Amino acid sequence: MSNASQANMDPSKMGTGRSIAVLTSGGDAQGMNAAVRATVRVGLYTGAKVYFVHEGYQGLVDGGDNIRLATWESVSMMLQLGGTVIGSARCQDFRTREGRMRAACNLVKLGITNLCVIGGDGSLTGANQFRSEWSGLLTDLVKNGKIANEEAKKSSHLNIVGMVGSIDNDFCGTDMTIGTDSALHRIIEVVDAITTTAQSHQRTFILEVMGRHCGYLALVTALSCGADWVFIPEMPPDDGWEEHLCRRLANQRTRGSRLNVIIVAEGAMSRDGKPITSDHIKKLVTDKLGFDTRATVLGHVQRGGTPSAFDRILGSRMGVEAVMALLEATPETPACVVSLSGNQAIRLPLMECVQVTKDVAAAMAEGKFEEAIKLRGKSFENNWNTYKLLAHINPPDVKSNINVAIMNIGAPCAGMNAAVRSAVRMGLIQGHNMLAVHDGFDGLAHGQIEPIVWTNVSGWTGKGGSMLGTKRTLPSKVMEEISLNIAKYNIHAMVIIGGFEAYVGGLELVQAREKYEELCIPMVVIPATVSNNVPGSDFSIGADTALNTITSTCDRIKQSAAGTKRRVFIIETMGGYCGYLATMAGLAAGADAAYIFEDKFGIRDLEMNVEHLVEKMKTTVKRGLILRNENCNANYTTDFIFNLYSEEGKGIFDCRKNVLGHMQQGGTPTPFDRNFGTKMGAKSVLWLTEKLKECYRHGRIFANTPDSACLLGMRKRALTFQPLADLKEETDFEHRIPKTQWWLKIRPIMKILAKYKIKLDTSEHADMEHVIKKGSSVVKSM
Repeated sequence: MSNASQANMDPSKMGTGRSIAVLTSGGDAQGMNAAVRATVRVGLYTGAKVYFVHEGYQGLVDGGDNIRLATWESVSMMLQLGGTVIGSARCQDFRTREGRMRAACNLVKLGITNLCVIGGDGSLTGANQFRSEWSGLLTDLVKNGKIANEEAKKSSHLNIVGMVGSIDNDFCGTDMTIGTDSALHRIIEVVDAITTTAQSHQRTFILEVMGRHCGYLALVTALSCGADWVFIPEMPPDDGWEEHLCRRLANQRTRGSRLNVIIVAEGAMSRDGKPITSDHIKKLVTDKLGFDTRATVLGHVQRGGTPSAFDRILGSRMGVEAVMALLEATPETPACVVSLSGNQAIRLPLMECVQVTKDVAAAMAEGKFEEAIKLRGKSFENNWNTYKLLAHINPPDVKSNINVAIMNIGAPCAGMNAAVRSAVRMGLIQGHNMLAVHDGFDGLAHGQIEPIVWTNVSGWTGKGGSMLGTKRTLPSKVMEEISLNIAKYNIHAMVIIGGFEAYVGGLELVQAREKYEELCIPMVVIPATVSNNVPGSDFSIGADTALNTITSTCDRIKQSAAGTKRRVFIIETMGGYCGYLATMAGLAAGADAAYIFEDKFGIRDLEMNVEHLVEKMKTTVKRGLILRNENCNANYTTDFIFNLYSEEGKGIFDCRKNVLGHMQQGGTPTPFDRNFGTKMGAKSVLWLTEKLKECYRHGRIFANTPDSACLLGMRKRALTFQPLADLKEETDFEHRIPKTQWWLKIRPIMKILAKYKIKLDTSEHADMEHVIKKGSSVVKSM
């Protein structure tokens, strides 16, 4: 925390004698319930009283039954529900000073001086105005005899913390707002469904998605489905775009594509400020090209449905951080908003973020579109640049005479194909010849190598598994054959996409450079595994899809348990020795415990968990969910834990067990994995192109420095290239996991939300950061 005294304070006593109110306002977004649940449970954990404010600001103004005490059980079974259980409303009354005075009176009467607001920038701006007027409102209430002097003194200061719930991801200062990922899930489900019918009839489909002032949903959808064109408010198309669009669509058809997909944000406009609608585009394509064209407006489908695993975890983490920020706040602390930066929950001054969000609108209104894209933040800018590179540049006529091989290693996972597709296309755009290696290092050794071109990878973003084929074989056994084939096929660089085997295989190739000169070529490893156990990266391609598969299965199991009552389910997840899936699924599904290798446990812990469930069965929540990572303990197997729980729970609850198995490796990739894979693939080839220039000497490529063989990973806030050799120190090779893993720090949150009386480690909690505009782009400073 921000100072030593707070760091030493027992978090479970921080809220004693204090009251917190939580409300959701503005448009609903999936994941709001996770944020409400976390706010309530962590508030209660700190010893505070927590109140629901039903129907948003309207409930705050009307008071009475709209402001009710929350209990631990009252937020049970909320995690998997879309929308907001406590209701939301657009409120005109709160816009008036009289309305805000009534709201202040209601809060003072209940002794509430901490307000947690979940909503968009309008809702958060309203909260900040309420806070800045607070002392004036109290003075007027005392003057009018509505509250006593004593009451005003007790409530002399109002603390405000915001969480951004908005499917548009239109708030500057956070990488993702609550609800955005779930909205992308809904959109991609529709895109996948439409793609199959469009291919059958050789149609052009125009999809209009939400985003009146922000093109994030449209942009990421376009990246995730390989759309032919995207229209976003931040960057209107150049004049004469009609001709360019028709030419591009016609080109795609002549290349053998059976469909065209165009994504339009509802706020899309031309350079002169005129709206570009799906009907306008449909008429253009039909009239100019004569293509069979259909337009689909997705509308409120995007707001609906169950929240994704990402949104549940995001809402839960933000809820925890929001409570801590409220209880640590002083009268001098500015109202803050809890944001996500990379994988970190951070705090930013609310009005700084609102100001930058307004600056985007101003830049767009003034026609400064490049500035608008920069102000949206690094994540948006990276998405836009990747989209531009992959969608709007035709491969050059002049070839580079460079051959780049691309392969998949290890177990298959969703998103691998998206990485292959973008790497292949980016390579072709750079003028390289791209070579597909089938069946991993085996295929490289046995010459299963062939050229791969633009149309070969069409439609790959949405396909699960590995289209190239993959095997776990490591190169050390076939190094001689590999070096001969690298020479035979004249391979100048390699992209290796896979899990822990890809990383170890890359290391073996680097070590063999001393013996085989053919291996002195630039190479890059892209982590892709459901286990998320590759050193050098906080996330691996495929882990998000597996996490959603586990979470949705847990939802169904919980539903079954809720129906039969007094039932405990024990579920085994994949991950090898890495507990990422079990922990994150535990947080997303509301598990009572998650057993993992990294967090050692013994018979006393198992006993304590059983006792905890026995106590739980005395409440209204008569069900239990236990997750176990497949390799968490050689002796405490899934069967052992099942038998132990069955015996100890006799007469109180009965048990069932599920081993999820290989279903976790299958399925179509989630929007996150498609987008992540696409960006990783493109970035890796751009890096290789630069490395090849550095390593070109005396008419040939020679790369033998450690930094010529790197792993591309997501580290906190950026994609970074790290030499494979440097990562050896960070690796536990025996258990195939990194020595330090960021997600272990959020494990206590799962335990606290499951009502365990443990100490929350607050030493890592976020201090207030600031949003600084640096050369027009937005950066965050400590």
